[in-house]
Order: sequence, then C-alpha cells, then structure tokens
Amino acid sequence: MVNEQIRDKEVRLIGVNGEQLGIVSAREAQRLAREAELDLVKVAPMAKPPVCKIIDYGKFRYEQARKEKEARKKQKIIEIKEVRLSPNIDSNDLNTKISAARKFIQKGNKVKVTLRFRGREMSHMNNSRHILEDFAGQLSDIAVVDKPSKVEGRSLVMFLSEKR
Repeated sequence: MVNEQIRDKEVRLIGVNGEQLGIVSAREAQRLAREAELDLVKVAPMAKPPVCKIIDYGKFRYEQARKEKEARKKQKIIEIKEVRLSPNIDSNDLNTKISAARKFIQKGNKVKVTLRFRGREMSHMNNSRHILEDFAGQLSDIAVVDKPSKVEGRSLVMFLSEKR
C-alpha cells in the first residue's frame, strides 16, 4: 500500500535514511513523506503496528523486481525424463537405454524408468522386476534410487536421481 491507501491509525515509521522515527499517526507520516517529496510505503503490513517507510516508490518496485529476477536465475529447474522399457528387452537395447539415462542424470535431471507390460506380459510382472534392478545397478555409480519400483496400472515405475 502506498500514500493515501494506508488507512491505519498508527504506523511505525522509518525515515528516508533508514532511521527509526517511532510510532506516529498515519496522517503525520504522510505529511512527512510529502515534505520529503517521496512516498509512504507499507513494508510490513502484518506487524503491530504496521511498518511504513518513506522512500521513492518507483525505485522500490524496481529494486524488488530485480531481486525477484535474480532469485529466479539462481533456481535450478529439475526435469523428469522418462526411459521406457519392455519386459523382453535385449541386453544391447538395455545398454542403449542405460546410456541415455546416464546422460539425463549427468545433466542433473531425474529419470523415470517405466517397464511397460502388454497383454499376457501382465501375468509375469514379478518376474520382470530384475530388469529395473539391473538398470539401477548399472547406474549405481552416478545415480541413486529415489523411489523404488512400484506398480502403476500396466507398468512398473522407478525414479532415479543424481548421487549427492
């Protein structure tokens, strides 16, 4: 809230140079802000009494936007990449999928390994768990199992993430 939008009876006022001016009425604070040719900005609305500061509002908004932009830059977005397997996969195909997963993990992404079952393969679901275990075993030097394998519909799903 800025200037006339502040409707509180009393506010804790911070001056232009950051000095504490104590608890004053909102009208007095607005008068002091007008004399300094600056804006009265409520910086801590939840405090008792609310904290207001005499500053240039345009500059304040610009600084806030810069801080938010800087914080967004430092965030790391982790994507989830998926590798799909079938229960009757050959060892060479499995090695190809493992190398793809290795690249994803080295880039810092999480990997969702899905072992899909079709038709009669559903009856041999427990016999195929070893494929996911082998997959995790081959990547154990750079990856750790985030979520162990579990059944989701017609597939077994396991999550791998980078070792810390």
